Amino acid sequence: MIDTKALRQKILDLAIRGKLVPQDPDDEPASVLLERIRQQKQQMVKEGKLKPKDIKNDSVIFVGEDNLHYEKFADGSVKCIEDEIPFDIPGSWVWVRISSICVINPKNDLNDDTEVSFIPMPHICEGYENRHSFDIRKWSEIKTGYTHFAENDIGIAKITPCFENRKSVVFHNLKNGAGAGTTELFILRPIISVEPDYLLWIAKTDDFINGGVETFSAAVGQQRVDRDFIVNYLIPLPPVNEQKSIINKINVAFSVINTVDQNKADLANTIFYAKSKILDLAIRGQLVPQNPDDEPASVLLERIRAEKEELIKQGKIKRDKKESVIFRGEDNSYYLNNGQTTVDINDDLPFDIPDSWRWVRLKDVFIINPRNKLDDDLDVSFIPMPLIGDGYSGKHATEVRHWKEVKNGFTHFAEGDVGVAKITPCFENRKSTVFENLTNGYGAGTTELHVLRPFGNNIFVQYLLAYIKSDYFVEKGKQTFTGDVGQQRISKAYVESAYFPLPPVKEQERIVQQIGIIFEFLNMIMDALS
Repeated sequence: MIDTKALRQKILDLAIRGKLVPQDPDDEPASVLLERIRQQKQQMVKEGKLKPKDIKNDSVIFVGEDNLHYEKFADGSVKCIEDEIPFDIPGSWVWVRISSICVINPKNDLNDDTEVSFIPMPHICEGYENRHSFDIRKWSEIKTGYTHFAENDIGIAKITPCFENRKSVVFHNLKNGAGAGTTELFILRPIISVEPDYLLWIAKTDDFINGGVETFSAAVGQQRVDRDFIVNYLIPLPPVNEQKSIINKINVAFSVINTVDQNKADLANTIFYAKSKILDLAIRGQLVPQNPDDEPASVLLERIRAEKEELIKQGKIKRDKKESVIFRGEDNSYYLNNGQTTVDINDDLPFDIPDSWRWVRLKDVFIINPRNKLDDDLDVSFIPMPLIGDGYSGKHATEVRHWKEVKNGFTHFAEGDVGVAKITPCFENRKSTVFENLTNGYGAGTTELHVLRPFGNNIFVQYLLAYIKSDYFVEKGKQTFTGDVGQQRISKAYVESAYFPLPPVKEQERIVQQIGIIFEFLNMIMDALS
């Protein structure tokens, strides 16, 4: 099994510790580079490109005669910082704070009519990508109220969850070499001879991310990294040539990992569509052969109707005033009779089914959204939406509650019932399940479910689940969505009236077994590559 995220982190960890590429004794040491950076910053102050305040907190970190790390500040004071040093680095490297080698949040001075790049947060890739896109704007439109940056600056998201998701990038190919964008960025502009890509990879390490998260402040959902964290963050700085070697090595390694990730994604998509195809074949009667010795679905349907009538007599369910019967006429066409009229429904049926099967509506063979009557003190299962798996897993977890706590304001279900999410995007994501191993055989949960309970033991509920997870049922359901965007739902009416291809009982069993065998094999492939 390959954990590519962990592999990327390991590579970055080796890189910043000086263990990814060998040191070259002929390289100019980083201490010389750092002295050149200090001189350059002083020159920039003289030229008015920086303000004196921009360098007043610059410091020098050195190793004392006692082999401990010390920091000397501009006022001449010295402080031992050994407890801040996270790991050892090669002798040719130095420790330095970001503010000593970068200008933090610089400003651009451009002509108002200059066309520049505009980059909102969605245009910056997350993860380990170093990519962004941009729109083109005039400088006059964006110079105020936005963050400024220029070619080769580094942008680091400061707000959650963008920061944790590693939304950070080196700005490249900007229009006229400059731009502005989201205010939720820290901008680092390296001084001479510091490779921007090297700083970017540091910003994507777990050490950097975890350290920044610890400084989060403000309200939940709007938390941000403290600016002082960026300013004072300790960087292990290699010689210039080694910076370049590290970048090249990371790029090569990540290119290989990207290929693995893409292959995994391609395979995952292939397996997803394979499962979709299997379910499509299953509900069309094309997954397993028909057996002429099987009791036909017409006999099964009569038995279901008899059991339904018995439940009506016992007062356990009410008679459907809109009950209808689907039958095949002498002309081999399908008709629906509601007791008053007979309608040709050939055009409504989505596909052909074997002769031993029957078309029914779901409400003909299932109780839709049943209610439980239980003792208040009975322990039952409670299942909110997050505990129901999506995709083709069909799994769920449970919590235990007293019935009196969940009987009102929640959806009821029992052992062997099938639940299907009715709200977007849960419905499209195939959040549906067979309720199994419920505490005392009963439960309640999210109101965003429709529940189907079969009449008697005449239908394999795993076959029903296969139908509910099929592209046919999902795509047809999406066409019936009602409600506001983001809160759209399939109605009870859609579930009740959906056309259900009913096979003989024994064929249902064979279909469920075959789906299980194939899906287990496909899952093994995915697990091996996960």
